Amino acid sequence: MNKNVNLAVLIDGDNIPSSHIHEMIEEITKYGNPTIKRIYGDWTRPGLNKWKNLLLENAITPIQQYGYTKGKNATDSAMIIDAMDVLYSGKVDGFCLVSSDSDFTRLATRLREAGKLVLGMGEKKTPKPFIAACDKFIYIEILRPQNSLKSEKNQKKETSIDKITKKEIALIATSITDLSDEDGWAFLGDVGSIIQKKKPNFDSRNYGFEKLTPLIKSIGQFEVEQRESSKSKHKLIYVRNKN
Repeated sequence: MNKNVNLAVLIDGDNIPSSHIHEMIEEITKYGNPTIKRIYGDWTRPGLNKWKNLLLENAITPIQQYGYTKGKNATDSAMIIDAMDVLYSGKVDGFCLVSSDSDFTRLATRLREAGKLVLGMGEKKTPKPFIAACDKFIYIEILRPQNSLKSEKNQKKETSIDKITKKEIALIATSITDLSDEDGWAFLGDVGSIIQKKKPNFDSRNYGFEKLTPLIKSIGQFEVEQRESSKSKHKLIYVRNKN
């Protein structure tokens, strides 16, 4: 991702817990510069009190939206209208929609149709249609501080880490095949990119690995080779399917 892109970060305050806000903002900056940061909700409700101090610390603008009708989510409508206003302003290159609500599926699709990068961020309960509508979707459960993650892994008490299934392994294998040369080797960076396009919520951290390389090595069905780069000091990682 190009970190020079300007992003509009729009947060559904009614639908996202405040406990991961620092990690969420840090994650978002990996993909671009969050020039617009807004959170939507009815700030007269006690349930949003935990957000108030965090908004000042992270320079997030609260947008007040009263619930006019019982059973109807006015916050969603306000966030969608704002997103379209920002889109037409031409001030950003992409959006980060922070919500676990499927109501934003059409919005994500529309923003991508306009040529904008769309990152999604929400809990693991997020419906698949919204995930699929984004370029990339990140689960907030994996955004803990590194020392916390390692400690929990060592104690084998990590409840949010998924076990990789045959379906994900097949996805990796077919993606390698799609990009492989005559000898079956494919550049891992390209493999990761095509996997992301096929499955927006694929992330090695979902399975307890910070990077894709150690995840692939742990599976045992792929060969991994390091090669010298003629353009930089960094070594290039290539992978291929074992026969």
